[in-house]
Amino acid sequence: MPQNQIQPLLRRPRLVILLPLLLFFLWFWTTSLFSSSSPSPMASSSLDSDTNKAPSNSSSMALPVIPPAKANEELIYESLPCIRIYKSGLVERYFGSEFTPASTDPATGVVSKDVVIDSRIGVGARLYLPKLSDESKKIPILVYYHGGGFCLGSAYNPTFHNYFNGFVALSNVMVVSVEYRLAPEHPVPAQYEDSWLALDWVVSHADGAGPEPWINKHADFDRLYLGGESAGANIAHHIAMKVASTGLGKSVKINGLAMIHPYFLGSNKVESDSIDPAASESLASLWKVVNPTTTGIDDPLINPFVAGAPKLDGLACSRVLVCVAGKDTLRDRGKLYYNKLKESGWNGELEIREAPGVGHTFHLLFPTSEEAVAQDHAISAFLNY
Repeated sequence: MPQNQIQPLLRRPRLVILLPLLLFFLWFWTTSLFSSSSPSPMASSSLDSDTNKAPSNSSSMALPVIPPAKANEELIYESLPCIRIYKSGLVERYFGSEFTPASTDPATGVVSKDVVIDSRIGVGARLYLPKLSDESKKIPILVYYHGGGFCLGSAYNPTFHNYFNGFVALSNVMVVSVEYRLAPEHPVPAQYEDSWLALDWVVSHADGAGPEPWINKHADFDRLYLGGESAGANIAHHIAMKVASTGLGKSVKINGLAMIHPYFLGSNKVESDSIDPAASESLASLWKVVNPTTTGIDDPLINPFVAGAPKLDGLACSRVLVCVAGKDTLRDRGKLYYNKLKESGWNGELEIREAPGVGHTFHLLFPTSEEAVAQDHAISAFLNY
């Protein structure tokens, strides 16, 4: 990591608990069974992925062992059991980057494959295709950005792979799950840049002559969607705003935006901040770590409602679904997004859905729960409108 990126981190407080990072730890613990097989195309186990039943052997998963900090390295940031950052630029992640190979899922018939979008910087994607009775059928395509606080997670992670095998079977859509670079090695805005690059690559297939046969053959570009959860929802919003200012080319438009538990902040207080004040404070500190040159939590990238942020009425899609969770400290930030968009004069269809009694990204922790299934059905209906 260049010194000009490290120095701002030296001034940041070390955190003990970061909500999004701990969620990844829980996903690792409760839903994953890892092996040491096949590497991913960018770097790189198998998981019981039938969404109608819980993984049969998840209870046998051992907790990861966190090694002692390196004695010969100066530690400048630590949030266990998540991540350590050293002054030298070394970053140690203890979960979230595990890989499972693309495959044909025996339970659902969903097939997946990995593609390289830009090998120079490490941008890729995992594609998911449902089992089709009519091979000539065109289906909606969802470009999806994973969460993880901009610094954890992977499109090839077993948790996301398991989730999409079930979701794609349910929704009968094609998913392009984007692999972007992670902070702090690649500080914000690298994640937005990579995500834009991935969308541009997808759009290059709109005339049926792109490099990926699945997209050429099956993607319905009249039903092109963006989506993501947590930090991924933040990314999806900003990508849609960039489409408004630059366009996509090839006369392609974004049909809709699926915002799942979006990671937005602000100096203004909202009621859900009190659900877990420590987590709310940690989320604010996390933003300053992944984006060391930020102006703070009223930076338009993390607070799209402040003066100077692009006007929401220009959002480049005709439909938006906002999903929030009742016990999520970010709940009311998602509701604020819904309300601000509604008040902005944006001329589109807007829907919000709250899952009561559950927390942030609960659908990844407990994909077979009643609320997770209900949320998946709502997203599926949105994509198949």
